[in-house]
Amino acid sequence: MFETIQPGLFRLEIPLPGNPLKAVNSYVFKTPERNLIVDTGMNRPECLDAMMTGLRELDIDLSKTDLFITHMHADHSGLISHLATETSRVFCSQKDADIINSKDDWRDMLVFANRSGFPQDEEAIKQHPGFKYGVREIIDFTIMEDGDLVSIGEYDFQCVWTPGHTPGHLCLYDRDKRILISGDHILGKITPNISLFADDSNPLNDYLDSLAKIYSLEIDLVLPAHRKFFTNCQARIDQLRQHHHNRANAIMTVLQKGPQNAFSIASQLKWDLSYEHWDQFPISQKWFATGEVISHLKYLEGMGKVKQDKSSFEIWYSLY
Repeated sequence: MFETIQPGLFRLEIPLPGNPLKAVNSYVFKTPERNLIVDTGMNRPECLDAMMTGLRELDIDLSKTDLFITHMHADHSGLISHLATETSRVFCSQKDADIINSKDDWRDMLVFANRSGFPQDEEAIKQHPGFKYGVREIIDFTIMEDGDLVSIGEYDFQCVWTPGHTPGHLCLYDRDKRILISGDHILGKITPNISLFADDSNPLNDYLDSLAKIYSLEIDLVLPAHRKFFTNCQARIDQLRQHHHNRANAIMTVLQKGPQNAFSIASQLKWDLSYEHWDQFPISQKWFATGEVISHLKYLEGMGKVKQDKSSFEIWYSLY
């Protein structure tokens, strides 16, 4: 089933079975000349069936259809090779296109996770949706940069580079229609996960800067990648900023007990999941929680509030 948002613009809700996100919104633009699909769903049969059913109902000819991938995560990019034809362009940022086409990053992430206290068990990677349901083929992307235009029918979207959730995350903004397709940058009821499993970037700082970038835009309607549309974009950005401020303060409170690794800190925080205790978390959720703690620790380190000790294999954090 599809939902009509505006003339020529539709939403397909692609299910994500067993995932807390429940579903991803795929936006479809239909015109007599060309069509555009924004984000795809995971590379799994349930997603493909829902996508193809919706496209049939909309009478979409994939040979006249391009794809726009807001970012590299599997729930947004997994079905690229099932949908793209020889005449399709697949738009994506360079940074996230490189990650999609790279098959060697998982090992480095796991080593850093182990140094952060995460159990030395490859099951976390095997159960990670990106590993299980990502793109299998190498994709020939059409690279988009900040400020590039994507015109489809009556819509003229500008690419807005919003790093944080991923290094190359792109939103689409139609200035005249005051519409933002926000991907996972801004969600109405969910806080986007800002994770880090390396020591060479500061994604939370990037994310907060990206929120400020969107804050200045005139937006009447936000079309997010998950859950419902919403209208008051600035108010939601204020809430997201407060959330990360609160999370950083909670981490500093835990560190008042003394030096700890990121996994230990994550186990002591409150998470919006339907489990009573950290030990009940699925290993994939422990992975996301630990990654989010590492990103906040890196942010606090950049502010001069936290320091890390890498003198041994395991990385320990403490307050200044």
